[in-house]
Amino acid sequence: MGRANKKKKGLWWKVPVIVVVLLAITTGVYAFTVYNGAKATVDKKMNQQVAAIDTKVTKKKVKATEPLNILLLGVDQRANDRGRSDALMVLSLDPKNDRSQIVSIPRDSRTEMVGDSKHNGELDKINHAYAFGGADMSIQTVENFLDIDLDYYVRINMEGLSELVDAVGGVTIDNNLDWQGSNGFHYKKGTLNLDGDEALGYVRMRYEDPKGDLGRNERQRQIIQAVVDKGANVGSVNKIDDVLDVLGNNVATNLDFDTMKDLMVNYKDTRKDMTTYQISGSGTRIGGIYYMQISDQEVQKARQKIQDYNS
Repeated sequence: MGRANKKKKGLWWKVPVIVVVLLAITTGVYAFTVYNGAKATVDKKMNQQVAAIDTKVTKKKVKATEPLNILLLGVDQRANDRGRSDALMVLSLDPKNDRSQIVSIPRDSRTEMVGDSKHNGELDKINHAYAFGGADMSIQTVENFLDIDLDYYVRINMEGLSELVDAVGGVTIDNNLDWQGSNGFHYKKGTLNLDGDEALGYVRMRYEDPKGDLGRNERQRQIIQAVVDKGANVGSVNKIDDVLDVLGNNVATNLDFDTMKDLMVNYKDTRKDMTTYQISGSGTRIGGIYYMQISDQEVQKARQKIQDYNS
């Protein structure tokens, strides 16, 4: 079993490819003042350790250029409320074969809550783990759900995604569904150039999509990949500063800047071959509440995909 099950007795858990955005940004940061600004932003504003992950162990894996699993959490934060994780993805980096993979987990997936909370052991929607116990409980719950080990996490406020898109000068995506957004923007089928607000509307839409949450997860991955590609080419110091400001205000991670530099050197080519997988299930109502039931076979399939990138 993965580390999560072991932590039920004591310790506990570990969103976005945003981590790759960070790596891409640091690739172009050579000026001394910009370098110092990046280091200060990451280590003082973004770095938030979690009890479930022993960074001494994960840093050894980075030094040895071993495969890594990173939990990406897109969080819908509200005033006076921790919020819920609107997007959950496991990013696997395989530096040996220069490839990466994103496995998306439906936010309504019904699974056991694991962590330091009165809700520990309850069956609930996987996105509620963040509301119950923050990043720690989300990490441990995902580890338990997929029976995997997570090495790092990155959490981003979804409102910050809009600012991040603007900071890199907008993104270009290929839209396969024609629809009118609640923001008044017409998302025509085909190639679209989106600003921050338009990108946020793109990732949040689901009711006009016949695939529901599955379609939304795919759009989230599209925007993330587009930000990664655009961020990798951010050239001006002014834009780098803008991106760092957005990240510092909206992102939390247990990665420190020195580790990011190591990833930049040894893992930067993993983004060139990125595949995605969407965990699927069947919708059902239990006690009047909607859940996504994920079969044991589907969980095993997703687990095997991740393990294939870890071998």
